[in-house]
Amino acid sequence: QKKQKKTRLECLLSTGFCDKVKKMQRFFGLSPDGKLSEETLTVMKKPRCGLSDVEPHEGAVRWRKRTITSRTHKAIRRALKLWSSVSLIKFRRRAAKEADVGIAFVSGDHGDGFPFSGKGGALAHAFLPGLGIGGDVHFDSEEEWTLNSTGISLPVVAAHEFGHALGLSHSPDPGSIMYPAYNFAPSLELSFDDVKRIQHLYGEPPPKTPDKCDPDLSFDAVTELQQEVVFFKDRFMWRKHPSFVETRITLISSLWSDSVPSHLDAVYENVEKNFILFFKGDQYWKVQQLMLQEGFPRNISDLGFPSRIKSVDAALHFRRDRYTVFFTGRECWRSVTFSHFPSFSLIWLFVSSLCLNLIIDSSFPAGFVNFFKGNKQYKYDFGQNRVVSVSRANDLMGCEMGKGNKHIS
Repeated sequence: QKKQKKTRLECLLSTGFCDKVKKMQRFFGLSPDGKLSEETLTVMKKPRCGLSDVEPHEGAVRWRKRTITSRTHKAIRRALKLWSSVSLIKFRRRAAKEADVGIAFVSGDHGDGFPFSGKGGALAHAFLPGLGIGGDVHFDSEEEWTLNSTGISLPVVAAHEFGHALGLSHSPDPGSIMYPAYNFAPSLELSFDDVKRIQHLYGEPPPKTPDKCDPDLSFDAVTELQQEVVFFKDRFMWRKHPSFVETRITLISSLWSDSVPSHLDAVYENVEKNFILFFKGDQYWKVQQLMLQEGFPRNISDLGFPSRIKSVDAALHFRRDRYTVFFTGRECWRSVTFSHFPSFSLIWLFVSSLCLNLIIDSSFPAGFVNFFKGNKQYKYDFGQNRVVSVSRANDLMGCEMGKGNKHIS
């Protein structure tokens, strides 16, 4: 009996099963040994998209038009907007028979050859762009669909399936909305890779130039680069140089090509080691001499942040003392950089106002730092240990009220 089982197993492995397991393991970043280890089985058992994890179709199938009709439920309009906001795709609501993308909540065998098995397992599936059932999205009605983390988030799964309906395949990046296993994220957003892939298929929308003199203007990130103060907003940046009166605006991509994402969270330059770090979500990019370094972007956990930290709100680098302070929510972290980056450790944790005390006690005894939040900037005097002025965030732009910047295309 044991010999018979062994023969069947050998037969199974010889028919390519082992190769398929290895392929799946490589896709999920596991050791590709072809064995059904505990780690491999855990990944296989996760709730997931009903399409195959590894698909070679991307780029071969897409819609040949830019306005896609769909039947939309109010709860998933947010998911549709994720894709339309970063590409030239537009969605319009249509009746079921006229829609390119049909949306249905079904259970069990529902006539498309891909039956659902009930709660857990395959949550939904979608069909690639095409006639008939092409582009349609089916959700398993037996799942506990919610708008938050208490069950299965409908917006998260819908955003994933709409990616398939538009022609995208799965991504091995756990931070991607196209990752095949279900991951709940409180802030529903596309990864840098998701944006690049959908724009590759459907094009990038023309950027809308923000007005530097808008009294409600806020910035994504502000930092010093060389002699300039640089303000980042969406896909743009303003460069304020001490030798020029006018603050110049340009596209981020004009300086760093497409290697640096838009809508950044934080930026800082390490002058001593001649690199710049850009932060967005749970990833960061390292640029040196205008070139993205190999192996980036990386997860911010590589810098020493615990897994509960999902993004960096701001970063302040102290050149004289060679350390950086990171602000994350109501916490701040001080890093110490050793001989080789990223030999880096976060050694102190402070909360609320203690963040400022850390800076005050360590650097700039008679200097100033401008903190930006919303459409306001706060000038902090290290000599007096307090905020000495509050003004509009764009006061450093040198513009007059009613005078904006020129449009950049």
